[in-house]
Order: sequence, then C-alpha cells, then structure tokens
Amino acid sequence: MIKFNWRKKTAIFIGRFQPFHEGHKKIFQNALKKNKQVCILVMDSYKINQKNPFKFNYVRKKIKKALKNYKNKYIIKKIPVVSEVVYGRKVGYKIRKIKLSKKIENISATQIRKKIK
Repeated sequence: MIKFNWRKKTAIFIGRFQPFHEGHKKIFQNALKKNKQVCILVMDSYKINQKNPFKFNYVRKKIKKALKNYKNKYIIKKIPVVSEVVYGRKVGYKIRKIKLSKKIENISATQIRKKIK
C-alpha cells in the first residue's frame, strides 16, 4: 500500500470546510494536476460562530468520503483558526489562486448549511 509521502511535492489546501463541498473538491483536483499530493489543513473553527457547526472529526469524515477515489493522494490535519499566512523572502513555493467556473465558485457553504438545518 502506498502511503502519503512527506518528501513528494505537496500542495497545501487550508479551509474550514463547513461543509466540504463540490467547489472544495474541484480545487483539490486542480491542485493534484501540479502536485503529487495535497495536505488538507482543516481549521478547528467549531462553534466559533454559527458559520461553523461541524466538529473536526465530522469534517474529516466528509472529506474522506468525498475523496474516496484519491486514496494516498492526501492527508488531513487539524490546525488552529488561521488569521494570516506569512512568509519571508523567496522560499521555494508558490501561492496560487485556482480559478474555477462561475457555477462552481458560486457554491456557498452558507447556503448548504441553511439547507441542512
């Protein structure tokens, strides 16, 4: 069995994923086109406000279900709520915004949460 390789080129994908939806999946798929694997960093934002109704373990379970066809292409880690991403001089990696179709970019986790209620 192939496992996540800490030495392979890896994209980092940070989010709350409240919930993980098709837009997130498309970003993941796009990130894999340029990288061997993806490290999904889930902010532990549960109950900070009404926008964060799901606990980390639930979010992780939903991500795994959505990405079941990508075994060993990702790892999921819990991180604190990020307020800023900083870096110094040129450090060997890029920060890239993935542009998706309007239909996908219009997916709203807020609207999904309203439908769940």
